[in-house]
Amino acid sequence: MDIEERIELVKRPPTEEVVSEQKLREVFEKYQRPKAYDGFEISGMVHLGTGLCTALKLNDFIEAGIEPIILLADYHSWINEKLGGDLEKIRKVALGYFKHAFISLGLGEDRVKYILASDIYDGDYWADVLRITKDTTINRMLRCVTIMGRKETEVTKAAAMIYPAMQVADVFKLGVQIAFSGMDQRKAYMLAIENARERKYDFVSVHGHLLPSLQGIQRMNPTESDVIDAKMSKSKPSSAIFIHDSEEEIKSKIGKAYCPEKMLEGNPVVEYAQYLIMRDKPLKVERPARFGGDIEFETVDELKKTYVEGKLHPLDLKNAVARELIAMLKPSREYFTKHKEYLEQIKLSDITR
Repeated sequence: MDIEERIELVKRPPTEEVVSEQKLREVFEKYQRPKAYDGFEISGMVHLGTGLCTALKLNDFIEAGIEPIILLADYHSWINEKLGGDLEKIRKVALGYFKHAFISLGLGEDRVKYILASDIYDGDYWADVLRITKDTTINRMLRCVTIMGRKETEVTKAAAMIYPAMQVADVFKLGVQIAFSGMDQRKAYMLAIENARERKYDFVSVHGHLLPSLQGIQRMNPTESDVIDAKMSKSKPSSAIFIHDSEEEIKSKIGKAYCPEKMLEGNPVVEYAQYLIMRDKPLKVERPARFGGDIEFETVDELKKTYVEGKLHPLDLKNAVARELIAMLKPSREYFTKHKEYLEQIKLSDITR
């Protein structure tokens, strides 16, 4: 596989941005097996955005000859008061339910390296965190705290101010050349890129599309705060499809999803089709002959055009998307049916933002 093919795999949906493509090319020229990581707070049940998007993207990385790491960010979760701020529970869930959520989606330990963050944080790491805070203004750091899924005005604890510096330091501690994250993490990785440039360190940030909640983003020109509120969230069960949801739950949630006729903006059902289902296959919509009969969309553009023209009813699209998601999530449902002990570690009452 040549370098351009490897780059195309990295750029494949749900990737939305690569900073930068030229630097990625240089990484592939210099490293035969570059390392990449994706870091996760331990914050409740795993949904499509956290689980399926990551599995699809890391599979692309593996095909491109990249060695992936999943960082189970226990200290970050503790600072952000996830799971009630109980560090012992955070670690238990990290190495139990959370790790096995990714394994259930095909990211076994033979394919992905799992690291509990606090296991590798040593004196050099904390010295690096201090160096990064020393070289960053308070205002810049405060702007970065939105990576925690919180608005600047919601941050009241001083520890939040070192959170972005820890995320930057993770890049260098892990020795990776590529970081994959959602677009909501972009501010921290722009800071990381600046630090990497100063160190003459090869580093590329790959940002994935943020899937909207089932309620969608229902206003024009949404602000950053709107996006934080409207993205799929573990803390709002009705807003998300979890990777181990039953077939009935998936059908019900998609059936109730925001999906206005002829509208694409903020439409989660269209986005699930675009970023998850139609990456490498057409979407077949089954419908009665009196409503036009079955139709198969080869491209996303074709699907969008037909939908905007009103030639595809929201219910028919919902049925097709639900059917495909049920199939894609079957391995996870079956895995957790066999390993219920991991699901027992997570209760809805424990999920905090």
